[in-house]
Amino acid sequence: MFTLSGTVKVKNDTQQISEKFKKREFVVTDASGNYPQDISFQLTQERVTQLDDVNQGDMVNVSFFIRGREWTSPSGEVKYFNSLDVWKVEKMGGGAAAPNAEPASASSAETFVEEGDDDLPF
Repeated sequence: MFTLSGTVKVKNDTQQISEKFKKREFVVTDASGNYPQDISFQLTQERVTQLDDVNQGDMVNVSFFIRGREWTSPSGEVKYFNSLDVWKVEKMGGGAAAPNAEPASASSAETFVEEGDDDLPF
């Protein structure tokens, strides 16, 4: 699991991709280096609500996994896609989780993404 702190730049609405799968994308600006980086993340399933109380301009800590996926187009071309799948979003300052909250373990996190059997390339 990786973590990144930054400022929320973009907060998109929840998208219902299929009957069983929904996601919500957002962008965090990481200004820790010489050049600010705008990093795109996604929340899936019941985690999409974690962004409800977060606004553009809020400072957040994001805990996430890097996921990779192979996709073959109908013409047979193979492509690879990466996604940054978020486990937890915490507002810095007043909106952070309680200090006694336990962090997610890697073993429990393996079950949080349902790949589904869609034919989408992402």
